[in-house]
Amino acid sequence: MRSIKQPGAPVAERIQSVEARGRAFSFTLQAGVPLLEAARRGFAAEGFAGGVLNFERGALGPFGYVMPALSKTGENAAFYSDTYRPGGITRTSLGSMTLGTRDGAPFFHCHGLWTEADGKASGGHMLPDETIVAEPFEVEAFGLDGAMFTAEPDPETNFRLFGPVAAASSGARTTSRAFALRLRPNQDFAGCLEDFCRARGISRARIHGGVGSTIGARFTHGGVTEPFATELAITAGAIAPGAAGTLEATLDVALIDYTGGIAQGRLIRGDNPVLMTMELVLEVLG
Repeated sequence: MRSIKQPGAPVAERIQSVEARGRAFSFTLQAGVPLLEAARRGFAAEGFAGGVLNFERGALGPFGYVMPALSKTGENAAFYSDTYRPGGITRTSLGSMTLGTRDGAPFFHCHGLWTEADGKASGGHMLPDETIVAEPFEVEAFGLDGAMFTAEPDPETNFRLFGPVAAASSGARTTSRAFALRLRPNQDFAGCLEDFCRARGISRARIHGGVGSTIGARFTHGGVTEPFATELAITAGAIAPGAAGTLEATLDVALIDYTGGIAQGRLIRGDNPVLMTMELVLEVLG
């Protein structure tokens, strides 16, 4: 399997996890409000301090983002581009967000694909402090009670990354058992989720959110992304028994690589290792 050498030594725990409770719901992001604050308000209205969300068509402007890029210093296996600030209204086709905390304040990690006002198709990593909701749009969310994604230094990758930590219950109404997860580098995306569920007797689960990166990508439709540094969003995902009765993860994703190449489709099981991180929530269904 493909792998990328990280600047720090790998830690023994390859999947960070916190068991929690949660609930799926939808809400509308309000226009004229920073994307971070609009998301925070939507979760807070349902009694949650954080969680994950997915969206399709949306409108942003002003808007700031970065793309994946090669590292100029060697201090990281890959890095970010300079900041892009397209004029006018940028219209998203999809996105996935993790809403958590950084330095004690709300913060998000959000990847997506979009079309800028001049017609340029692009994607990448949205910047919380430079992105405003231009028109109201709906999102599908999953709130967490008993867990929170918090940005902390990660010696293996030399980044500050979101990882799940236990949190006090907010008392929000919940419906499901859930796990907040962070997958560490150089392990197959589908395989480690299957192993995680198998070890806990989970036979069926739904994926909510999903923000991270893979080392290129190999798709079931035959497409291949060769450039190794990507910014990826999960568009749909589940774990369930396959034809042979063994657990199988289905992972539909969209990504942009460091050359600007865009790809979408279902990832091949066993051939898509994590590059830096992958954050997501597993809702246990059985």
